[in-house]
Amino acid sequence: MRAAIFNGVGKPVTIDNIPDPTPGPGDVVVKVGRCGICGTDVHMTASHGFAPPPGTALGHEFSGEVVALGAAVNNLRVGDNIAVMPMAGCGTCTSCRAGHPFACSQMRMMMGGFGEYALANAAVAVKLPSALSLTDGALVEPLAAALHGVKMSHPTRDSKILVLGLGGMGLASIYWARHLGAGKIVASARSPWREAMALELGADAFVVSNDELAARAAEALGGPPDIVIECVGMPGILAQAMNLVRPRGMVLSVGGGLEADQLVPFVGMYKEICLQFAGAYSLDDFHEVVDALDRGALALRGLVTDTLSLDAMPAMLESLRGSNRQCKVMINPWMT
Repeated sequence: MRAAIFNGVGKPVTIDNIPDPTPGPGDVVVKVGRCGICGTDVHMTASHGFAPPPGTALGHEFSGEVVALGAAVNNLRVGDNIAVMPMAGCGTCTSCRAGHPFACSQMRMMMGGFGEYALANAAVAVKLPSALSLTDGALVEPLAAALHGVKMSHPTRDSKILVLGLGGMGLASIYWARHLGAGKIVASARSPWREAMALELGADAFVVSNDELAARAAEALGGPPDIVIECVGMPGILAQAMNLVRPRGMVLSVGGGLEADQLVPFVGMYKEICLQFAGAYSLDDFHEVVDALDRGALALRGLVTDTLSLDAMPAMLESLRGSNRQCKVMINPWMT
């Protein structure tokens, strides 16, 4: 089978032939239908501290058709279309039983979505309803990550929320904040490219991120934000968010920055800020996203800005390291 292989930091990703996967007892083999390029793919392949081992088949936002079952799998059948949670735990610890394999001490990532076939752990795979496409299925992972984070901020109808960054995570966070009943939501980014999408997904206003951001956001919200959701992941953004949020407010970081950053702890102490980080998701989050899509949350499909072949993936990955207008790029391993 063909797959996109990470060869080390500073080396190009290549499309190579590797052996077809063989399922373990609790695994299934998936014929990949779509796999989204994540900001994490962009950043971790350029970071010595967080890069996967050379030789790793990349891709973790994927969906596909089950084509082979492990001996212990009884919740899926060959032919099922599934959204894949790209991790597996021991299956027996408290975290795994609660649907949180990310917190398992034996957690292992199950990537390979940028390939023709990949492994998935059957215990945390979610069968897609017939009305949903494989593109929908590949959106489930990033949408679940955004949902998981927004739920940790506990928005209410009185909450004033500022979202920093309008990539896929920022736009999805706006949708979930509105869906979970937030009061007012202001979206902010350095350019207005995605203003219309932010408003469609539930933002009340858009403000360009510049020296006037604090004043303009407070004007649009009716006061400084109660919650600032950071979806940028670049150095300096946490300090900016701490300066923007109201006293005793929350800064929620879902940007996943991989570079060292600096902030002034006294700012957080003086304002008594809650600095909350959100990582990954639970099985319940996956089910909640699938249910929302199945009930007609079709605006979320607008996050997908391009679908490319596997051969085009390495060049697209490099282009996403610079300025671009892409949001969520999908790879179809079977596209010629």
